[in-house]
Amino acid sequence: MADRQKIIIKRILKQLKGYKIWLVLTVICALVSVAGMLAVPVFFGKIVNNIVGAGEVYFDSIFNNFIIIGAMIAVTSIAQWLMNVVNNHITYNVVKDIREEAFSHIQELPLKYIDSHSYGDIVSRNIADVDQFADGLLMGFTQLFTGVLTIAGTLVLMLVINWVIALIVVVITPLSLFVAKYIATRTYTLFKKTSEIRGEQTAFIDEMVGNLKVVKAFNREDENIEKFDEINLRLTKASLKSIFYSSLTNPSTRFVNALVYAAVALSGALMLVFNTPLPVVFNIGLLTSLLSYANQYTKPFNEISGVVTELQNATACARRIYELIDEIPQVPDCEDATELKEVEGNVEFRNVYFSYATDKKLIENLNISAQAGQRIAIVGPTGCGKTTLINLLMRFYDVTDGEIRVDDKNIYDVTRKSLRQKYGMVLQETWLKSGTIRENIAIGKPDATDEEIINASKASYAHNFINQLADGYDTVISEDGGNLSQGQKQLLCIARIMLCLPPMLILDEATSSIDTRTEIKIQQAFAKLMKGRTSFIVAHRLSTIREADIILVMNNGNIIEQGSHEELLAQNGFYSKLYNSQFAI
Repeated sequence: MADRQKIIIKRILKQLKGYKIWLVLTVICALVSVAGMLAVPVFFGKIVNNIVGAGEVYFDSIFNNFIIIGAMIAVTSIAQWLMNVVNNHITYNVVKDIREEAFSHIQELPLKYIDSHSYGDIVSRNIADVDQFADGLLMGFTQLFTGVLTIAGTLVLMLVINWVIALIVVVITPLSLFVAKYIATRTYTLFKKTSEIRGEQTAFIDEMVGNLKVVKAFNREDENIEKFDEINLRLTKASLKSIFYSSLTNPSTRFVNALVYAAVALSGALMLVFNTPLPVVFNIGLLTSLLSYANQYTKPFNEISGVVTELQNATACARRIYELIDEIPQVPDCEDATELKEVEGNVEFRNVYFSYATDKKLIENLNISAQAGQRIAIVGPTGCGKTTLINLLMRFYDVTDGEIRVDDKNIYDVTRKSLRQKYGMVLQETWLKSGTIRENIAIGKPDATDEEIINASKASYAHNFINQLADGYDTVISEDGGNLSQGQKQLLCIARIMLCLPPMLILDEATSSIDTRTEIKIQQAFAKLMKGRTSFIVAHRLSTIREADIILVMNNGNIIEQGSHEELLAQNGFYSKLYNSQFAI
């Protein structure tokens, strides 16, 4: 555990290398601030020594010392303000860098990771954990530098004023450090557990809010509240426990600090009362300065103990962030990968093997040959591997063995970006981003003209309902499509493809959420769109793929039948039974 923390701390320090100038500035500000604070007790001691007795008060000297003290306090305050400004700049820029690194890495992660982790936990790492990390880092910068410098400075001055009393302070100090270390080592695990439960809670809320209609439809409100309460209770207990142990640090160190102050006061008073011979001058003014230094010396231990507690939390959060950043990204494009430019649309699977889990086989020795311009329909029962073929075609997942070729080029020899640009993809699950209707249609072609967008909308039969919206194409919708119906959202997704007109198409239940009348029109539009383009059509409703050139019937990851609609019906096999079952009375 300790080794892991050291690695994380080293990594955080590495993250700070880009801000060396700002770090130098904060050190300078800390030095000025500490120097001012350390100088003030010296002049207070002089003021005390200028009050000798009745009729022996040197007001001129006292006044001058107060002016000097005021000037020092002003300089110290300005230095502290500048240090806070610099520390804020460092902290929030480091946080910005980490968030950018984490978000950029998410874009490079394979879909296998995204599919196997809750979205809420990923969001929690990139937002809540980074915020917690920022709070700990900011406190560390604000108090750690000044605290360490103050401890070192006051110790040196106490040694100069009275080395005997300074040694007493040094002997008692390790007790404070021991208490702080003892508690801090036990808080890291607790804070780590709290962060994990917080991520679990965020994931649950994200899941329930995103599927609230389903929750209400199945009357799952009470069960969800119970589940949330259970997670919330665990989070509360973990938070209280971590805060309880971390809160012990401050009162414990305060007790030790009180012992230090009492030891200085008692030993100094005894030396003055009994006039103990010392190799240095010692008087009431110097004792006053020593008492001030004893306070200044012990105060940073309280602050540093608080910083250590926050750093434990920050380190625990940083670990979760770095775990995300350290996840193995998708296999990069080959160094000599080329751009896939002009494409006719010949697609071939050669001896392809693939499975999502090594212990569970799915696709084995799959061979498919699709000629340019052909419409390839893929049908079969749920879980047979239809969508998996689409994932392999788009390189969302990489094959375990074998190869996939486009125009006789291995898709692993071309860049992912250029490969995916050659496909137009419409899925059963629609995705719309926050923005206008126009921006959503033009997502694949940002430089499209208004005329092109309107023509694409007309071709997908979306133009009429768009015109009926309050602001037409400038209507702003939320990420879930706002008040649009599922069918309307899917029409917008189809309009995107109509706008780009790629050489190859993937239609995964593309018309599943559209009414029958509109579906007929969409099928006509797709017929025009698919003309001359290689198209892969995943369908459950077999009535939609009767015009396909080749129908691939899949089961358990294998193609068990293939041919045209009429040929497959004539075989009276699996497809025939599947087709007839959909029209049985």
